[in-house]
Order: sequence, then C-alpha cells, then structure tokens
Amino acid sequence: MTGPRGGEQQPPVCGHWIGPERRYCLAEEALRPYLTGLRCPLHTPAALAGRLETPPGSGLPSGAWTTPSPQAASAVFDNKAIASGKRRAAPHTYRAAQAAQRQRE
Repeated sequence: MTGPRGGEQQPPVCGHWIGPERRYCLAEEALRPYLTGLRCPLHTPAALAGRLETPPGSGLPSGAWTTPSPQAASAVFDNKAIASGKRRAAPHTYRAAQAAQRQRE
C-alpha cells in the first residue's frame, strides 16, 4: 500500500470503518484477509455478527468435490428429453442428443 505522497510503503491495517467515531480502525496486528479487506480480530465478519470465529483448518472435506451434483445428473435427463423431442433445442443440439442416445443403446 503506498502512501499519499506516492513512494513510501505503509504497513497493512484493518480497514473497518467505525461509524460513531468517524474513523477507520487502523489496527496493525493479527490481521486476516476477508472479502471486505484486511480485518483485525475485533472486526472480522463473525465478530461483528456476534459469533465465534471459525477455527483455521483444512477447509472442505476431501469428498466434497467428488460428490456428484444434481446439475450433473440433470444434464443426462435433459439430453434424453431433447433426444425424445420433449424439450425444445436448436436443431444441431437435437441431432447431437439423438446420436448420443443411439450410441448408448
């Protein structure tokens, strides 16, 4: 982050706006990045909502990305509907769906 004069570097700070005091927090310690910017422990989204902070960890479980989604399953049904003519589609999509159905049979 550069200063108002251009050249000097300023340390990262908490960017939370404290409305009643009409100023930014500007804390420099224990900052964590959030979508809203860097925040100190007092001004994290969870702290502002009155909840406990989520403990740091590995994130989503390993199987989260291998679970088939309902959208992936619906694509198969849509292709069947397009091939049967029950669902409208562009002529080239209709022909491709029919060809795919013939290959499966």
